Amino acid sequence: MYTIKKLKPFLFIFPIATLFACNACKASKLPATEALETNKETKSILTGADQTEKYIPLLKGKRVGLVLNQTAEINNIPLVDTLKSLNVNIKAIFGPEHGFRGTADAGEKVGNYIDKKTGFPVISLYGAKHAPSKEDLKNIDIMIFDIQDVGVRFYTYTITMAWVMQACADSNVPLIILDRPNPNGGLIDGPILDPKFKSGVGMHKIPISHGLTSGEFAQMINGEGWLTNGVKCDLTVIKNANYQHNMEYVLPVKPSPNLPNNRSIYLYPSLCMFEGTLISQGRGTLFPFQVLGNPLLKGKYDFSFTPKSIDGMSKNPPLENQVCYGIDFRNIDEQNLRSNKELDLKTLLNLYEAYPKKEEFFTPFFNKLAGNDILMQQIKDGKTEAQIRASWKQGLDDYKATRKKYLIYN
Repeated sequence: MYTIKKLKPFLFIFPIATLFACNACKASKLPATEALETNKETKSILTGADQTEKYIPLLKGKRVGLVLNQTAEINNIPLVDTLKSLNVNIKAIFGPEHGFRGTADAGEKVGNYIDKKTGFPVISLYGAKHAPSKEDLKNIDIMIFDIQDVGVRFYTYTITMAWVMQACADSNVPLIILDRPNPNGGLIDGPILDPKFKSGVGMHKIPISHGLTSGEFAQMINGEGWLTNGVKCDLTVIKNANYQHNMEYVLPVKPSPNLPNNRSIYLYPSLCMFEGTLISQGRGTLFPFQVLGNPLLKGKYDFSFTPKSIDGMSKNPPLENQVCYGIDFRNIDEQNLRSNKELDLKTLLNLYEAYPKKEEFFTPFFNKLAGNDILMQQIKDGKTEAQIRASWKQGLDDYKATRKKYLIYN
């Protein structure tokens, strides 16, 4: 757990100096994709997509469908362009949340269209439907899935992957997963999903942070019989080379509009829980998932920010144009965040304690993110962090034993 200084009981203080002035949010824009600072470990890793010699032969003479977004690239070149240059017969592209180009807002429904750059039809899997239909797959011999994940249950790309696996299994279409590292690969924590709370932000009996790559997770879905009617997807995983779970991996492209850097990615497993509360996570700033705040916390915290509508990042964010007071996480050492092995439950407990209208703090969405209705009640009942963690232990122990069966990397 990272350490921060106390201001008063249950409250945190952070230096007011920030990387960006909050009023810069009014006009500043970030591109849909942004190269992040790399390191030696990252440079040594080869993703599944990088290793074309392992999967291009599998596509020869086949009609190919692609499930991907802006993170599917090889050396800064979109995977679709590489495949097209190699004369792969691409029949359709299937786009997840945020769309094929990664520019749609969180939760924004996306329709079907023809991609202007490639001329290929793009079929949305985050709008009218969640999975390719039998009609969509009628002219496809093999599918490729290549989307960067961040290792969190409610991050929707592995949910899309599960829907695609189901569709492929039902239509007898083989699926190739081009694996990518999990930047939160060392974090396995949180309550296990109660099937009663299965939703679009949680489908499987896994903890909030699951510690698997997409390829490993796909093998778990197959192996545990989680597809409807117990069907199995004909699955091939092109694994990462030179990679283990404890290695640092700096993503070359933003995985989604509101995860602009590795700091936000490390904080996301904990801070996204606040989407089920009235606390802003910084959507509508240039530092989403790196701050927390609400107007009613004025006088309890010195740090403040004002969410603004930012095209390409967050349209009409929660608490738009309201000054929010709270916590700035941007001064915590990033390596401290990366090495953390637990979700930050303490901040959730402290902000609930600090919030003056406790009966309004949670929204119904919180239980979907938590994966149960127990955590919210534990917080309302004043349970300690240790008591709450103890209630997760047996589920986590069982999950870790299951996880070991599907590990590709140590």
